[in-house]
Amino acid sequence: MSVYTNGAAAGDPIPPEVTRNCTCPEQESFNKFFEDWLVEQDRHLQELIAASRDDSIRGNEEDRLRPLINRVISHYDHYYHAKSMSARYDVLSMISPTWTSTLEDAFLWIGGWRPSIAFHLLYSKAGLQLEAQLADLLRGLSSGDLGDLSPSQLVRVDELQRSTIKEERKITEKMAKQQETVADSTMVELSHVATEMLDEGRVVEEGVDTALGEKKEGLERILEMADELRLRTLRGVIDILGPLQAVHFLIAAAELHLRIHEWGKRRDGAGRNHH
Repeated sequence: MSVYTNGAAAGDPIPPEVTRNCTCPEQESFNKFFEDWLVEQDRHLQELIAASRDDSIRGNEEDRLRPLINRVISHYDHYYHAKSMSARYDVLSMISPTWTSTLEDAFLWIGGWRPSIAFHLLYSKAGLQLEAQLADLLRGLSSGDLGDLSPSQLVRVDELQRSTIKEERKITEKMAKQQETVADSTMVELSHVATEMLDEGRVVEEGVDTALGEKKEGLERILEMADELRLRTLRGVIDILGPLQAVHFLIAAAELHLRIHEWGKRRDGAGRNHH
């Protein structure tokens, strides 16, 4: 199982430079991988914040900011590739992760964030920045951040949002149908046979692994579709934004993710201490 990006396919030889720079779930648990990934995300957040405050980049945003944006997006690529590889071995852990807090769990959609949240994040941050820069904008000064989205950008965001929500609903329906298979005739019969065998002091094995294996394969396909939509939505939003706007969006995304994870873990720890 390999975990790396740059378009490499599973089973391809792992370049030495990738082996040196990546944390692979076959060497450590995905829990550890995720924590290391968060540390790197926080480092990227600090770089993004510093870049957003650097006035020297004005007029040269594309050359100065695009490499940083690409590194951040590659970091998300890295996460979803690692998750995909791990799902082949334990899809249930990817859908119901133990490395997230109960607060995060409450907002999960098929093992991750709901893709349409990207648009709520974008509009929320744009509104806050518009309010903060309103006086300058009224004087005709451009802020260059998300408060300065153009009409054409808003149209493209709206189109992307509509298509994303449509795909999101399709995947949600597929997940609902997959969940309903837990009560199909095979499972009902197996559960009945297992009950009778337990009464006789025996445990049923035959057929259970096959039946559950088929369920997990279906979940793996749905998780893959969900993760692909999450990453495609992120890339779609970034493609619409200018370099400085993309930096501000990625800052907002990282801040929200890291702080909710931090708050949730703190609350879970406090809850355990009360018992």
